Amino acid sequence: MSKQSGWFPYDKNADQDDLAQSDRSGRVVGIGAICDLATGAPESGPSQSFSVREFVELADGRHVALDSRGFTLSSVRELVELEDGRRVVLENVAPARAGLTPDSIRQQVLNVVLPDDDECEEAHPWSWLAEQARQQGIDVTADELKALPYEVILTERLAGWLKLS
Repeated sequence: MSKQSGWFPYDKNADQDDLAQSDRSGRVVGIGAICDLATGAPESGPSQSFSVREFVELADGRHVALDSRGFTLSSVRELVELEDGRRVVLENVAPARAGLTPDSIRQQVLNVVLPDDDECEEAHPWSWLAEQARQQGIDVTADELKALPYEVILTERLAGWLKLS
């Protein structure tokens, strides 16, 4: 990423005005999703919600959000059989982050950004994402997005929360 990396609204006119500057380009060089704690901090209850922003990265390092989604994971539950044969579900036997790893969160992110519809022809909604980018003035096709490596980023705050387990 460039030194100018960060989240910015895309202004197509700025690119046209600054064509002489080689580092300003609306050309898409990356695609991915960034995941964070939804509230910006760990939740105190038995679950944790996460925000997911799908984005494209432009040649100058700017990130432009295309979609926002989220998911929630609940804490570990345990099924206990009592002496009289009854079964009881114990909730909150471990923190919401118990058993979670960076890889398991990345997989959850990938599950969240996939199409909800089983009839979708694409494994990933490349056409829809390209349309979202075009609506923001970014000229990119589904085939161009599909050719890029897809990066799942966990924020430092989320990575730190996971290390507490």
